[in-house]
Order: sequence, then structure tokens, then C-alpha cells
Amino acid sequence: MGTTNIVDFARRDEMTDALAELLKTGAQQLIATAVEAELVSYLAQFTGLRTDAGHAAVVRNGHHPARPFQTGIGPVSVRIPKVRSKDGTPVTFRSALVPPYVRRTKTLEAALPWLYRKGISSGEMAPALKVLLGPDAVGLSANTVSRLKRDWANEYEAWKGAELDDEPIVYIWADGVHSGLRGEDDKLCALVIIGVTARGKKRFLAIEDGVRESTQSWREVLLNLKSRGMNAPKLAIGDGAMGFWAAMDEVYPETRHQRCWQHKTVNVLNCLPKLSQPKAKAALHDIWQAETKVDAEKAFDLFIKTYEPKYPKATLCLQKDREELMAFFDFPAQHWQSIRTSNPIESAFATIRHRTKRSKGCLSRDGMLHMMFKLGQCAEQNWRKLRGFDYLAKVITGVTFKDGIETTNPDQITA
Repeated sequence: MGTTNIVDFARRDEMTDALAELLKTGAQQLIATAVEAELVSYLAQFTGLRTDAGHAAVVRNGHHPARPFQTGIGPVSVRIPKVRSKDGTPVTFRSALVPPYVRRTKTLEAALPWLYRKGISSGEMAPALKVLLGPDAVGLSANTVSRLKRDWANEYEAWKGAELDDEPIVYIWADGVHSGLRGEDDKLCALVIIGVTARGKKRFLAIEDGVRESTQSWREVLLNLKSRGMNAPKLAIGDGAMGFWAAMDEVYPETRHQRCWQHKTVNVLNCLPKLSQPKAKAALHDIWQAETKVDAEKAFDLFIKTYEPKYPKATLCLQKDREELMAFFDFPAQHWQSIRTSNPIESAFATIRHRTKRSKGCLSRDGMLHMMFKLGQCAEQNWRKLRGFDYLAKVITGVTFKDGIETTNPDQITA
């Protein structure tokens, strides 16, 4: 019989998973950097060898052709460096991480998620990389690991001081990412700011440590951004952390504030009994999902009248940020999905939060920041442009929007 109930999906080979792509990109960069660190350690033993002319006897000599490793998450290509001797001494560089002729590894599929969850430190990097080859891998000394970490530290310092005046920043999202640190006060957290440029590209602007999201910590971060040339954003989105908003009023007083509806919803529901939370959550959704600001105000007033008699704390929590919660109505409707919450930071750091929890006790303060920076760079490559980014130019020029729709200036209307 020629009939079948099996359906063949078109382009199924092109289907990708965002997490798998993140792991593959991060693994490829990590392996390439680790191999370069191995090469530096290998060449160090020939430092004293010189030719008759006084030149180094053993030098780099390009790379071998890229070799793909077939893994459970797709191919990972690696180029192994070559060396040559100028005085005739036979020398060959062989990477312990990527041995010759190896095309596939059964352990790589398990190694990648394990590596990201394990944490990066001098004591854990070597065994983590050895998982790629098994227990017989050698050559991953503490010096190699330390050199690799110094490279990350140098990249982070260079990024932290880079100029930001190349393109105006329209929106920023801010949040504090709390993670456990070895030998440090648990009040410490990473202060993160993501911005969107005039062309709709999202980018990390700051990843720095602070103390309980205090005003002084946020002030230092914002002043550093201002000194690097960042303009005053049109809108700042964040949770109810008072430290950030107080610092914004000092450094960028002209920037409007938008409270995160996701955080606000959680805070309000925490003031209600569990039996009342489902209906209250739906009532809150009616506010920020309203078509117009007038409808949102009506839904807001209805929520206050409904829950204030029995649960004054819940209504006070909502009412104190009323103006800041409604700010998004004065911006293009195409941007509402992104500027109502601080989800860009939450989603970007979900994997990093998971990893720092699993690697509890394996990170120092600097190690945490460098790890967040490197993983953030990998995540940044997969970000899409802001939806409706062509409206950003109008926001920059001061075009007025009402209920998400551009308003027409009567003076511009011609008969």
C-alpha cells in the first residue's frame, strides 16, 4: 500500500533551538580561547631558545584548517594553531583539548551544559574542559586557566570603558541580578542596564556590582555611562527599586519613568490571599492591556474600589506608582510589548541566574562579573531588533503619541 500517516516537515533540518545555539556559540569561543592559551603556555618553554641572529627559535606559523566536531547540538568548528622551528629543532604543538584526528566526541553533548552550570574558577575550569576529552587529558595547568581568566578580565575592562556616543539610546531597561558569591556579603548584586539604539538594536550598557541596588551604586553606574557619552534616554524601565529611580532623577532628570508591570503585579498579588489572586491578576491585566489610557484609568479605579476596603496594602502598592505605570501609553503602540516590563533583562539573565545558583560557592566577585559579561555577549548576538524600530526616530525627535498613535499637529494641517 502506498498510503502513510507520517507527515514530513519541510525545512526540518533548519529548525534551531535558541538555547542550543547559545551553548554552541559559547562553546566554540571558549574552546578557541582555551587552545590559544595552551599555545602561549607551550611557546613559553622555548623562550630562551634563540637563533644565531638573536630571533626566537620557535614561533607561530598560522593555523591548521578548521575542523568541525559533530556534537549533539550541531557542529563546532575549531582551528588549531601551528608552530615552526627556525633552527631545525623538530617541534609540534598538540592541543590537549582538541587532539589530532578527533572528529566526534560522545562526551561533548553532556560537557557543554555541565560546563556552563559548573562555574568558571581556577579549581573548576580544568576538570570542566577535561570532560571534553575524558580523564586522560593533560596540559590544562593553573597557569593556562589564569591566563584565560585574565583575557576575560581585560575584555571586560575595555568594554566597560568604551565610548557610547556613536548612536543615541532611546530606551533603557535596568535591574539588579542577585547571585551567590564566595566569601562575599550576600547583599552584593550585579547592576545591569540594557539599552536600545535609534536603529532598534539592543545592547548591554552596564554590568557592574553594587550593594543592594542602593542609590549610590546606581548613581555610580549612571555617571559612568554619562561620562562615556550616553545621552539621556527617552524612557527608563525598571522595577520599584527606589535606588535606581533616585539616581535617575539626579543624573538624567529629563528621562521619563516606566514601572515594570510584571514586578508590580507580583508585588500586588503578594499582598492578597491566594484565593483572591486569580481574579486580582485578571483585573490588573485589564489595566495594562487596555486599548487607551482612559480605559486603563477606569480599570485602575475599579481595582482600587474593589480591593481597598479589605486589602489596603495591595491597593497602596499599586496606587503609589500610578503615573509611572501609565507612561507607556505616550509611546508608540508597537513598542508597548517591550517597554511595559523589564523582560529583556529577565530573559537574558535567566540562564546566568540558573548557572550561578548551580555553581554556588565557585565564583568570586570579579569572576561573577566576567562570567556574566561573556555569557551576555553570547546572548546579545541572538537578540532581535525592537519591534517597530522605525518609530524610534519619531520618539527621538519628540513626536507626540496618544494611546500609542501618533498625533497630528493642527498647525501642520493644510487646507
